[in-house]
Amino acid sequence: MRRATIIGWGAYTPPAVLSNADLETVIDTNDEWITTRSGIKERRISHVSNAEMATAASRRALAAAGVDASDIDLVVVATCTPDRALPSVAAYVQRQLGGLGATMDLNAACSGFVYALSVADGMIAAGTVNRALVIGAERLSSYLDLTDRTTAVLFGDGAGAVVVEATEGPEGLLASNLHSDGSLTEILTIRGGGTENVFDDAIPLTVAMEGREIFRHAVTRMGEGTTTAIETADLEIEDVDVLISHQANIRIIDATAKRLKVSPEKVYTNIHAYGNTSAASIPIALSEALDQGVIEPGNIVAMVAFGGGLTWGAAVLRWGERTTRLGDADHGLPDTDKTGLQLLRERAQGLGVQ
Repeated sequence: MRRATIIGWGAYTPPAVLSNADLETVIDTNDEWITTRSGIKERRISHVSNAEMATAASRRALAAAGVDASDIDLVVVATCTPDRALPSVAAYVQRQLGGLGATMDLNAACSGFVYALSVADGMIAAGTVNRALVIGAERLSSYLDLTDRTTAVLFGDGAGAVVVEATEGPEGLLASNLHSDGSLTEILTIRGGGTENVFDDAIPLTVAMEGREIFRHAVTRMGEGTTTAIETADLEIEDVDVLISHQANIRIIDATAKRLKVSPEKVYTNIHAYGNTSAASIPIALSEALDQGVIEPGNIVAMVAFGGGLTWGAAVLRWGERTTRLGDADHGLPDTDKTGLQLLRERAQGLGVQ
């Protein structure tokens, strides 16, 4: 059976760090409050565009795969924070990398990478694509409200990418499970910025979230989605070697693993270092897990996420023989001497931050 298998991986996390101690200087919060409720110690704030981060991660993924951009038939970027409404972030990635394949963005919020991977797999199975670049990239710092401690402490910027190609071997994406409940659109949203209020400056471009409702739905839906994907792959939960969950909140990650009865040592987390990077969180975590030797040849890897929409999705794959990079690449981006807090203050939109 023809399906997609991952042959390259890469991530870009901006150098500017925003720590909990930094946030204490602008928000009524403290490190203990943030850490106990989310598991986050710091996050990254980007000094470059979303497309530039996506391209940087892609360069590393292409190098890891030993593949040139001209060999890519499809570039799909999962993002809810595009640099422009038109054209897509994927088009800008292709402009910087080269190549002539199809390009598109996909918005399923934090579930975006799992959705995008499933789309690429479907096109590979159909025979219309042989090799694809699948990216999760977000610059959520642009929408943080520094007067709202319930959301401002959670989000960060970054990008992750994988190269997938067609295989008829035992490795690759075995099953995926995608869902959405449109009745829950308002419990996680970014108000403003769309055509419904393009001329209304009174509507702030900020993340709005009902945390308790998100927690309840996230744990239930991620558990159900993962279970269904595993069953579709004709596997048991005990067969899962590594679980990579969307890095939204450590309590959600732990509760989901407990619900699934997956032992903690099988769960990979890096939320303490990056916070919630939305669609970028799973590919960043996957790239790090591979580079750290967490994933071994033949491992069953489950990935699960939830996000605004409300969306949720899970994917189960069997890893191939190679878990090391064929090559590496410089991200090619300028450095910055600004701190994360300085960058965040510069882009705060009328929120009274000094």
